[in-house]
Amino acid sequence: MSRFLMSAWPFPGHVYPQIAVAQALRDAGHEVAFFTGPAMRDTIEGEGFELHPFRTIGEPWAPIHRMERRLPSRPGLLRTETTALRRWLLHSIPAQVADLEPVIDDWRPDVIVSEPALLGPVVILGEKLELPVALQATFLGPLIPGPDAPPLFGFGLRPPRTRAGRALGGAARKALDLLSAGFRRRIDRLRAEHGLGPLGCTVNEHTARMPLYLVGSVPELDYGRADLPPTVHYVGRCTWQAPSDPATSAWLDRLPTGRRWVHVTEGTSAMGEPYLLRAAVETLAGLDVEVVMTTGRRGRQVELGSLPANVHVTEFVRHDDLLPRCAAMVAGGGAGAVIAGLSAGVPMAIAPVNWDQPDNARRVAEAGAGLSLNASRITPARLRAAVRLLLDDPRYAAAARRLSRQLAAAGGPRRAAELLARLAVTGGPVHETREDRLLAHVEEVG
Repeated sequence: MSRFLMSAWPFPGHVYPQIAVAQALRDAGHEVAFFTGPAMRDTIEGEGFELHPFRTIGEPWAPIHRMERRLPSRPGLLRTETTALRRWLLHSIPAQVADLEPVIDDWRPDVIVSEPALLGPVVILGEKLELPVALQATFLGPLIPGPDAPPLFGFGLRPPRTRAGRALGGAARKALDLLSAGFRRRIDRLRAEHGLGPLGCTVNEHTARMPLYLVGSVPELDYGRADLPPTVHYVGRCTWQAPSDPATSAWLDRLPTGRRWVHVTEGTSAMGEPYLLRAAVETLAGLDVEVVMTTGRRGRQVELGSLPANVHVTEFVRHDDLLPRCAAMVAGGGAGAVIAGLSAGVPMAIAPVNWDQPDNARRVAEAGAGLSLNASRITPARLRAAVRLLLDDPRYAAAARRLSRQLAAAGGPRRAAELLARLAVTGGPVHETREDRLLAHVEEVG
C-alpha cells in the first residue's frame, strides 16, 4: 500500500474534495495525511486523518478576504487585485517549501496530491525531491491553456469556435504571457535557489507536465476539450460533506411540500454583500414555490428584512439532504454548489461575481442545464423570469439530468483513488486507457 499527502489552501472548497478522495484511498488500504492550514484541523482530524499544519506560511490570502468583507460583491472586483494575488500565490512559495520539506522527510509520502494554486509542490518540490505530484483541480476544468479553452480565465468567455476566434484567442494568451513574465522570472529565481533550471513556460502550461491531473467534473462541462494531455482525467463529483444534522433534517421535513422547491445560495464561504439573497427574497415571494435559502458563514449577520411566508432561511444545509427535493436552484456559481446541483439533476440560474464563478456559469449555460445572469444587473423581474423559465421549460431539467448521469458514471472519489494508486506504483504519467473509456461509457449508458 502507498502513502499520499494531500496539500491545499485551508478553504472548504479546496479541502473538502481532497477529503472525499482521501476517504476512498483509505478504504482501499492506503495511508493519507494532510498539509493545510490549522483552521481545518477539526474537520480533518474529525475524519481520522493526520494533519501537518502550516507553520510559517501564515495567511497570505487575508488581504483578499478583507477586501471581500469590506466591499460589495460585484463582478470583476477580485480580478483587479493582481498585486494581492501575486503576494498570496507567489510570495508564499518559499514558506510553502520550508513547511513541506520536513513533513515529506518525516512522513515519507509516495505521492503529493496538490491543488494547482499551492505552487510549492508544483514548481519546486516535485522535481527537487523526484516525488510524483498529482493535481486535484478546484475548478470545473484544468487551467491548462489550449486552442479549445477560453482565452482568459475568470471572465466567463466562450472557447473559440472559428478560425478567427482561435487566432484572437491565441493572441490573447500571448498578451497574457507577456504580462505574466515577471511572475515567471520570480519562479525561475526560486527554482534556481533549489538547483532547478528555468520553468520554460507559464505555470499553467507547466501543469500539463504533471503525471496526473484530476478534474472533479465531466468533459461536457469543460467544452469537450480535445487539446489536453492524456494525463487529465475527469472523475466526476468528489465532495465531502459533514454528517447530516438531525435538527436541520427535521427543519427540512417541516417545510411545506405541496409546491416545488427552489434553493437559493451564494455559497457557504460568501462574505460580501448578499446581493443575490436580497434579490431572491423580493423576486420569489410572488411565485408558486417554496424557497429554501442558505446564508452561509455570515449567518445572522445577513439582514434580509421581512421574509415572505414561502421563503425559509437557514445558515447551512447539506446539499445531499436538500437538492434532491428541489426543482431549481439560484446560485452564485461556486464549483461545489454547481456540481452538487447538477449531480442532483437540478437546473440552475447562476449570477456570478468573482473567481471561477463566471466560467462556471458559462459552462452550465453552454451545456443547456441553466442560465447565466449578469450579477450587476439583477432585478426582481429578471430573476423571476429566469426561475420561471427553469421551472417551465423541461429542456433545462433534461440537460441537468443528463449531466447527473455523466457525473455518476465518471466514478468520483473511488475512480480518483484508483488513478492515484496507479501513479504511486508507476511513478510516471497516468494515461487514460481504452478500457477506462469503455467502462465510463458502459456506466453512463447503464
